[in-house]
Amino acid sequence: MGQLGIGVMLRAFFGNTETSETVKAAHGKRITALRLSDEEENNALHFEMDDGSKFKLYDNGQSCCESRYMRTDDDLAYFVGALFIEARIAEAPNAPDEYGGEHEVQFLIVSTSKGEFTCQSHNEHNGYYGGFAIEAAPE
Repeated sequence: MGQLGIGVMLRAFFGNTETSETVKAAHGKRITALRLSDEEENNALHFEMDDGSKFKLYDNGQSCCESRYMRTDDDLAYFVGALFIEARIAEAPNAPDEYGGEHEVQFLIVSTSKGEFTCQSHNEHNGYYGGFAIEAAPE
């Protein structure tokens, strides 16, 4: 990994209570809609819950000269109707970069009453920025 970007460093130093409160508030609620947005929508995993609440999980560590995006190979539609249990981060191997830059990957694992699904958060950069800041926020 290259150097940490300023967005990632600030979140590491000061934390984010909104993330823990948002995830804690969603625990045990039924998922009624689930989608992974594209790059133009800040690369977020969006949840709608049975009580009408909505929240997103997203990488909020953007610094200059980075390309961040999320992907999944799992069928998100399968998890609609499940109870949300937790979300956690796991380390992943970096991906090769065809242009000589850095391509970091981090797993976002979501546990539900139907099992787990995994999203991959990607950060492509020139080596001077890096890291991840996966956060949760109400919508």
